Parts: sequence; structure tokens; C-alpha cells
Amino acid sequence: MLMRTDPFREIDRIAEQFFGTTARPAVMHLDAYRDGDHFYAVFDLPGVDPDSIDCTVERNVLTVRAERRRPAGDSVELVAAERPMGTFTRQLFLGDTLDTDRLEAGYDNGVLTLRIPVAERAKPRRVAISANGAGPRQINA
Repeated sequence: MLMRTDPFREIDRIAEQFFGTTARPAVMHLDAYRDGDHFYAVFDLPGVDPDSIDCTVERNVLTVRAERRRPAGDSVELVAAERPMGTFTRQLFLGDTLDTDRLEAGYDNGVLTLRIPVAERAKPRRVAISANGAGPRQINA
């Protein structure tokens, strides 16, 4: 029995995973890094209204949601539609070493920047050690 398949079906499936669809937009891109005593997560969200951005932390899961909408109205005539629209969601699992209670967020020129301090308990500290009655002395932990 000869089976015929659409040779472009796999290409379409891969493109939908990478670029998203109207119903399920592609993931928002991010950079994450540590600089000194702070962890940064930087999200590209061009064309997103800052009022549509929702950032929550529950336990150690950071969730960012944002929505980009097309212009709407009776006089709007869509000529081309290539940019992904809809609700974008991204979750990051944060380590216990971050102080999520002091998380700061800023949105500038289409970029959402989250700044999370490293928790005091996770920073290097000196530990006192006593040795054979010589009294306590400091070492780096």
C-alpha cells in the first residue's frame, strides 16, 4: 500500500513551534545573567503595552505574561499580518538563593528587565572556627 504525505507538513509544524500561531504565539525571548549580588532576566517585548504585562512570583516560579494586540476598529483594514499577536507567557524556575520579595521590574523601549537580589543567606560569609583552645579565628566559607 502506497502512503502519500504532504511534504510541507513537517516544515509547517516546525515553523509553528518556532514562530507560533495566531492562537498560540511564540515564546518571548530572554537573556538571564548574574552580575554581582543581583540576578537579571531581560525579556524582549516590542510593541507590548506596559499595562498588559503581568509579572508574578509564586513559591520559586516567576511567570511573565504580556499581550500584543492588533489595531481594531471599523476603519482598520489589515493589509499584512506577520508579527505574532496574542498573549505571551514565560515561566522561570528561580533558585532558593534569590530574594524574590525584593524583585524590581522596569519596562523601557520594548524590553522588560527584572532585577532580583541574591539572598543574604546565599552570599559568602566568614565562619568563626576554634582550634585546640587557640580561640576563634575567621575563614572564608
